[in-house]
Amino acid sequence: MRQTLYMATLSAVRYNPILKAFYTRLRDGGKTAKVALVACMRKLLTIINAMLRDQTHWDDHHGKTA
Repeated sequence: MRQTLYMATLSAVRYNPILKAFYTRLRDGGKTAKVALVACMRKLLTIINAMLRDQTHWDDHHGKTA
């Protein structure tokens, strides 16, 4: 499961604008690449769990913070 989430997150930080911005912000803040990626994995997992809980489809605003 962790390997699948890792690979999905690698793709997401390249192509998903929300996760890409989150990853970039962490890297600019001094986090190492691996630490920033694991934080994005956790964020993606939280978004997926919320989608399953609410029975919703992907929305481009998922994970966006104010």
